[in-house]
Amino acid sequence: MRYLTDEELQLASRFLFLSMAMVVIQQDLQHIRQGTFKIKEPYINLLEKMDTEAASERRELRKMMKDKKIQVVTLNKNDSFSSYLFLCRGREEKRNYFNPAIRKKVETIIDELMQKALPPRQHYADADT
Repeated sequence: MRYLTDEELQLASRFLFLSMAMVVIQQDLQHIRQGTFKIKEPYINLLEKMDTEAASERRELRKMMKDKKIQVVTLNKNDSFSSYLFLCRGREEKRNYFNPAIRKKVETIIDELMQKALPPRQHYADADT
């Protein structure tokens, strides 16, 4: 049974998956910095821009969640599923997510952040000749 509105659930879910995406970006940054990449700077710059963009969005989400008194609590995780409790003004809703579905949602957010962090592609007239 649904106890949170679509808006409340959407807000809390975005916060949850964006937070997970930020963890992935931080881990990737660490791997690149410690890795054997020949040229690290472009990758590091891209990931840092993505992280900045994500942090800014998450700050806004956190503010909206505070105003609406929404919280997300991790209940448990296993190899297949992760459970979260969404709390809002005395109402609560437990959601179970299939871990590959979580991965796909996080991947989509990372792709969105990458699109925001990359400069727009420029088309040159002489490139076609």
